[in-house]
Amino acid sequence: MDAKNIRRLKKEAQALKVTLHVGKDGVTEELATELTRQLKKSGLVKVRLRPSVETDRDEAGRELAQVSSSTLVEVRGRTAVLSR
Repeated sequence: MDAKNIRRLKKEAQALKVTLHVGKDGVTEELATELTRQLKKSGLVKVRLRPSVETDRDEAGRELAQVSSSTLVEVRGRTAVLSR
């Protein structure tokens, strides 16, 4: 994905509400299934990483992208944005 598309997706993501939350259990199979479903429906998903997540936030974002076969657009604070 080129820089122009990433900037466009970041701009779109500002208006999105968080639709998934990753808690102390981390990235579970159920969460991955729901993330994949939401990505198929809307193409862009915002995920909140709760403070109880023990892994590094960037690493958690990369793991979410890997399990959902998506692209990690950005991790800002405790929020990750993924795109199909």
